[in-house]
Amino acid sequence: MDVKTLWDVLQKLLLPIWPKDRTNIDGVALGDAWPLRVLQDDNQTLGGPESIQPFHKLTQWLTYSLMVPFVRQLRVNWTNTNLLTGLPEYRNGGLFVDKGVLVLKSSALARGLQGDGSTNGLPIFSPNDDVIVEWRAMTVMLLDVLYEMILERLRKDDPAIDLSMAQVLESGTWKAGRQIAGELRPSTKSSPILINSDGTVF
Repeated sequence: MDVKTLWDVLQKLLLPIWPKDRTNIDGVALGDAWPLRVLQDDNQTLGGPESIQPFHKLTQWLTYSLMVPFVRQLRVNWTNTNLLTGLPEYRNGGLFVDKGVLVLKSSALARGLQGDGSTNGLPIFSPNDDVIVEWRAMTVMLLDVLYEMILERLRKDDPAIDLSMAQVLESGTWKAGRQIAGELRPSTKSSPILINSDGTVF
């Protein structure tokens, strides 16, 4: 079965739940997709189709999750699974910040520390802030790099080893991000960057 079919079904089913006052095209709310200034051409207004960075973290997480019972119970083989990305959520993204792979610019950090809700010296931003959108986009890219590094290392011992992105996320980056956050911030176990979110982003 083609994972694109499952994706299309979920996208259509979930469209009505997204907040109407967020990113939309022709009045249709896009959900977890955000304008990003670096993608904006000089002649475009921010929020035009070409300047939108899509993530759809919750939809992708649901896709990954639903694929499992199809495989285990119905013996379905999925195709095009490589089209799914790593999940741009706060445990994966927090891992890269906590380990110093990603670092906020000093001006962004200062602005975040002045934000409403900033606690324990942690910066906070709204989910549509370029800082958050860029952080999430870099998280997806770095997960791809890390995935290839893990595969390369494992295949030195056994070239036949196969590992899915979902396995790396669930037992690797998400778990490591959670553990490191707990060690660095034991009272809250929070991400190193806070998001003033309504729960539909991460």
